[in-house]
Amino acid sequence: MPEVKPPEREVSFKEKFAWTAIVLIIYLIMSNIPLAGIPRGQGTDYFFWWRVLLASQRGTLAELGIGPIVTAGLIMQLLAGSQIIKVDFSDPQDRSLFTGVQKVLAVIMTLVQIIAYLAAGAYGTINFIQQMAIFGQLLVAGIIIILLDELLQKGWGLGSGVSLFIAAGVAMQIIWLCFSPFGAEDGLNQGIVIALFQVIGNYGAKRTFSLEVGDPAVEKTFTGVNHFGAIWDRRPVILEQTAPLPEINPNLPTMLGLITTIIIFVIVIFLETVRVEIPLQYAKYRGFKGKYPIKLLYVSNIPVILVQALYANALFFGQLLYNAFKGNPWIEIIAKFNEQTGASGTSNYMTPAKGCLLYYLTPPRSIIDLAADPLRAIIYMIILVLLCIWFSKIWVDVSGIAPRDIAHQILQAGLMVPGFRPTPRVLERILERYIPTVTTIGAIAVGVIAAGADFLGALGTGMGILLTVGIIYQYYQIIAQEQMASMNPAMRGLLGLE
Repeated sequence: MPEVKPPEREVSFKEKFAWTAIVLIIYLIMSNIPLAGIPRGQGTDYFFWWRVLLASQRGTLAELGIGPIVTAGLIMQLLAGSQIIKVDFSDPQDRSLFTGVQKVLAVIMTLVQIIAYLAAGAYGTINFIQQMAIFGQLLVAGIIIILLDELLQKGWGLGSGVSLFIAAGVAMQIIWLCFSPFGAEDGLNQGIVIALFQVIGNYGAKRTFSLEVGDPAVEKTFTGVNHFGAIWDRRPVILEQTAPLPEINPNLPTMLGLITTIIIFVIVIFLETVRVEIPLQYAKYRGFKGKYPIKLLYVSNIPVILVQALYANALFFGQLLYNAFKGNPWIEIIAKFNEQTGASGTSNYMTPAKGCLLYYLTPPRSIIDLAADPLRAIIYMIILVLLCIWFSKIWVDVSGIAPRDIAHQILQAGLMVPGFRPTPRVLERILERYIPTVTTIGAIAVGVIAAGADFLGALGTGMGILLTVGIIYQYYQIIAQEQMASMNPAMRGLLGLE
């Protein structure tokens, strides 16, 4: 397997920052290079609802995004967590073997997703030569993305490629939904901030726009008025309504979604600062004291990404099953979808239909949808919270942040808890008082916040905002740790930078 070798020397902070910037630039370039040989405006986008969180762009070299990497990590954690494979994560050799197998599996998942994409007609009707051209492009691009993520995780850069790509994608999506200059179906601009200024500047003034009503769709002209209600939930305020008001595109950003986004940002930043601090002191130099912080959001954002990957894959393969066995009543109990037609006149994405099991793996994405089906929201939130708790507990063991691992790091740095014997078992018992409880509470908070933000139509989705804030704060901590370690090399072991 191609691999990035870990650095054999200490990499300076400036060099890590430069490599991180290079990786991000390469990924952004890939996400803007269209695939050669595919017809535009055709096929079905099976990952329409999850593209921001999978850091992928439709019809580009980054079509698959981080999906194969995260799916491989999800499978390996399920195998390790269920004890199907035996892994001693305290053994460096076992941990290295686990990481290597995970990378092989990521390449296999890249192949599987490409084949499934082509077989399901994601690019419309294409011939064999076009299929081979797309296959080759996506395979090479997928391996490059795997290596870019490995480059950062091996110590050449800061954080991980998975986190970096997600944060960049969500940030771009939020900016676009706020300031998009293109017109929307309701006669205002798509960008909610620009639409707000349109309403303020022309409050009470009439505007004319066309919408499709009836079945079959017939285009009718409506006369609306610039009013704050028109941007609160993007349902136009009609002056003279001669027909039932048709349903507006549910993907348009709303003022409620913008306010929710700001509130969620503030809440998550606050939760990132909530922590329990364990007092420490140097075993040899009793006068030097410090604290080891255990955050409320102890497991950060990786378990949330794994839950999201599980949902995305379930919906992806559900759509494939539905297309292959359409009309089969047993399949439609699990997966049944409604086709949504885009402006190009083709079916470009699908939404789960009410009554199938996969319907409850997608949240209602507006206050109107929430009021129409509150049971769906309750079931979705319960499943999401339980999965977050489960993956959080698995991640604590897998990622080296379990009580035994932290105890080893603290003792290796020459530190101890005042009043207790400086032995691994004693220190592990102290940490076990806090870490399991904090892990569970943090997972519940993450699940409730993500689901609630989706219910209110937050820009970039609730999960996307949660991940982005967590990733940005995580990078802030990484930068602070790197600067601290550069000033005091003895702290590198405690900070986990060795």
